[in-house]
Amino acid sequence: MMEAQKYVWEGAIPLQIHLHESEITSLPPPSPALILAPRIGYLPLLLPLIKPYFSSTLPPGQDTLWFDYKGLPLKWYIPTGVLFDLLCAEPERPWNLTVHFRGYPSNLLIPCEGEESVKWSFINSLKEADYIINGNCKNVMNMSQSDQVELWRSIMDGNLDKYMRSSSKLKLGTVTTAEADMVGQVKAGKIPVRLYVWSVNEDFEDMEDAPEVDNWDQISYINRPLEIHKEGKPCSLVCSDDSSNFECNDFC
Repeated sequence: MMEAQKYVWEGAIPLQIHLHESEITSLPPPSPALILAPRIGYLPLLLPLIKPYFSSTLPPGQDTLWFDYKGLPLKWYIPTGVLFDLLCAEPERPWNLTVHFRGYPSNLLIPCEGEESVKWSFINSLKEADYIINGNCKNVMNMSQSDQVELWRSIMDGNLDKYMRSSSKLKLGTVTTAEADMVGQVKAGKIPVRLYVWSVNEDFEDMEDAPEVDNWDQISYINRPLEIHKEGKPCSLVCSDDSSNFECNDFC
């Protein structure tokens, strides 16, 4: 289990980031920035690397960082790895993104005030996970300021060991051994999972022929409990034609 977690935490995506042409004020235009972005990270956290690279060519004005992929504004609170998997059915490497420092699309994206916004979005996700596992979010709500700082710093640094130490205080263990309550009944382990569903309305045989996602209406996420009653057997989730409905099947 620990080896799998380590593998995930060390995952990264090579990015080739282009400054949008409307914000280029110098000749020749700047070459793209090449960055190796952690899969568990968030795009706004790349600002300290990107801003200095493009600062000499930006027009005057207040910076408000945002990204797009093939014209689709990217939701900053979704981890970079999830965005990549959702939008690149046939993965491209490096992943070509466009960065903007002006013209924030507030009609499409919720406001982002930099690292602090990303941090609280992450903490809110922890609260949701805590509620799913424990029926309340007291463990997260009662975190001390120093514990919050340590936990968030572990995400920023991609430090799994530090994350395991700080998150252990939250008692958000995923699959625990079945435990008996006071009357001897068995409690099932709970795993908080958010499922992002990509709706495709046409047939294709190869992933390279998959249609591009050009609107966030094509992506939905399922955020409700799903009960699995197949004791001792692995199972898979299968989406029906209605993307809000899932059923559990045995693995073939």
